[in-house]
Amino acid sequence: MDKRWAIKEECSSNESDKLAESLGISTTLAKLLVQRGVKIFDQAKAFFRPTLQDLHDPFLMRDMEVAVERIEKAITTNENIMIYGDYDVDGTTSVAMMYTFLSNYTENTSYYIPDRYEEGYGISYKGIEHAADNNISLIIALDCGIKAVEKIDFALEKGIDFIICDHHLPGEEIPKAVAVLDPKREDCDYPFDQLSGCGVGFKLMQAYCYYKKIPFYNIVPFLDLVSVSIASDIVPIIDENRILAKYGLEQLNKNPRTGLKSIIKTAGLENKRIAIDDIVFKIGPRINAAGRMDTASDAVALLIAKEERQANFMSSRINTVNDERKDVDRQITKEAVDMIDNNDTLKNKASTVLYNPNWHKGVVGIVASRLVETHYKPTIILTNSNGFATGSARSVIGFDLYQAIESCSDLLENFGGHMYAAGLTLKEENIKEFTRRFEEYVQNNITKEQKIPEIEIDTPLNLDEIDAKFWRILKQFEPFGPGNMNPVFVTKNVVDYGEVRAVGAAKEHLKLDLVQETGPLSGVPAIAFGLGRYFEDIKGGKAFDVCYTIHENDFRGIVNIQLRIKDIHILEVDEDAYY
Repeated sequence: MDKRWAIKEECSSNESDKLAESLGISTTLAKLLVQRGVKIFDQAKAFFRPTLQDLHDPFLMRDMEVAVERIEKAITTNENIMIYGDYDVDGTTSVAMMYTFLSNYTENTSYYIPDRYEEGYGISYKGIEHAADNNISLIIALDCGIKAVEKIDFALEKGIDFIICDHHLPGEEIPKAVAVLDPKREDCDYPFDQLSGCGVGFKLMQAYCYYKKIPFYNIVPFLDLVSVSIASDIVPIIDENRILAKYGLEQLNKNPRTGLKSIIKTAGLENKRIAIDDIVFKIGPRINAAGRMDTASDAVALLIAKEERQANFMSSRINTVNDERKDVDRQITKEAVDMIDNNDTLKNKASTVLYNPNWHKGVVGIVASRLVETHYKPTIILTNSNGFATGSARSVIGFDLYQAIESCSDLLENFGGHMYAAGLTLKEENIKEFTRRFEEYVQNNITKEQKIPEIEIDTPLNLDEIDAKFWRILKQFEPFGPGNMNPVFVTKNVVDYGEVRAVGAAKEHLKLDLVQETGPLSGVPAIAFGLGRYFEDIKGGKAFDVCYTIHENDFRGIVNIQLRIKDIHILEVDEDAYY
C-alpha cells in the first residue's frame, strides 16, 4: 500500500542554531529538540536529565489529602480494604502495585479484577456485592470508576466507601466517593493530566509516604510496574510520565520484581536492554492475554509473586494463553480479511464494519487494528456477547472515529472511547442500520488525504551525519513514545552499496547497506521489513529515497547502528511523493 510522506514544518533556524551552539550538538539534533518544545539550555537539561525530584507534589491533586486520611483510618482501625482494577495492563499493574504497597502496612488487603465477559469494563455490581459479602468497608479503584455514579451510590448503601484513582475523562457528574483522584477533573489543578491509571495510583502512594514520613525510595521499586502501564496504555511520554518511564525502565532493566522478571525471561528479553517497544510488543501483550482469554486475576497473581519458581510457572501459563490469543487473533483476522476480499461491496466502502457472533470478544480490538493496517479504513469489528453485538473500533490518521460513532448513538446501547479507538454495544437488529449510517458519515467526512497511510517525517538527514556522537546523543532522547516518538528521518538519493538480500520465509524483507552520492563509500546497515517488493529495483542499482528510524542492533554480541526502513520511494516512480 502506497504511503504519503509528510515532512514536519521547519522550525526557526535561529532557535535551532542557538540551541545547537549552547549544547554543542548538530543542528539536526537541535531541530529535533525544538520540535519537542525544548528551545533553551535549561529545558534541554530537564529533557536529557529528568530526575525524580522533578515529580509534582501529589497533594496538588484534588481530594488527595482526604484519600490519604481515609486509607490511614482504614489501616489503624483494621478495616478490610479491597483493591479493584480493570482487566487490562494498566489496571492489573495498578492493582499489583497498590496491593503490594498496602500489604506492608496491613494484613487486611485483598484485590478484585472484574471478568471481562461476565461483568464488563469498570466497577461492577458483582464486585461491590463481593466486597459486601466479605465485610470490606473501603475499595480503592484504579484505572476505572470516574463514571460509576450509580454503582458508587449502590456501594454507599452497602456501607462501602470508595477511593477512585482514574485518568479517564469524567462525565457530567462526579461519583460520590470519599475521594476522586483524576487529574482530568475540571476542578483539579494538578499540573499534568496525562498520567496512566497506575501513575495516579503511584501519586497516591507518594502522598501516603509523605503523610507517614516514609522515605520516598521505598516506592521507587514500584516504578517498573508504572513504566509497563505507561507504555502499554499509550499515554504521552512527556512531563511527569517521562520521569516515571525513565526510572521505571531502569528498574525493569536492573532489578525487576519477580513476576516481571519471569515475563522478561519468557518473552526472550533476558540479558537485553528493555525499551518501551519491548513493553508494548512483548511484555504488555502477555499481561493483557490473561484478561483477554482467561482471567486477569492471574496476571495480578503473577505480578505480586515473590517466589521465583511460582512466578516462572505462572508466567509459562500466561505465555501459553498468549500463544492461544495469537492463534485466535490470526484466525479471526484471516476470516475478516477474506470477508472483505471476497466481497466487492465491502472492498469499495469507505469504512469497514464486520460482525460474526462466533468471534472471540477478547481479540476484536486487535483484529480491528490489523484491518486498519491492511485496508486502511475506519474499522469496527463486532461479535456477540450476552445477547448483544459488542466490539471495538479503530481509526486512521486524522479521522475522528468517536464523532462518527456518536452520530449513530441512538442505535447504540452504550459506547465510549476517543478519536482513534472506541468500544460499542448495540442490539443485533440495529447492526444493518448502524453499518449504513456509519458508512454514510465516513463517506461525507473523511478527506482524500485521510484515505492514504501517512508517515510523518521529522527531518532530512545525510548518512554522513550518523556518527558515534550523533547516536550517543540521540539515545538520550529516550524513552520514546507518544509525544516523543523515535525520530523518523528521510535521506534522498541512496543506493545499495553491497549485495541487497531478500530475507524472511517469503523473502518479504530486505537487508541492505546504504550509501549516499554525497557521502562516504562505507555502507550504513539497514533492514526493511515487509518491503521485499522493491528487491528487483534496488538490486538493479536504481537510486531511491528512504525514510527510517535509527536503532542499535545487537547480533551475537556484535553491536552496531542499523537503519530500520519504514518506506522506500524509487526515484523514477515517486519523485513527486512529498508534499
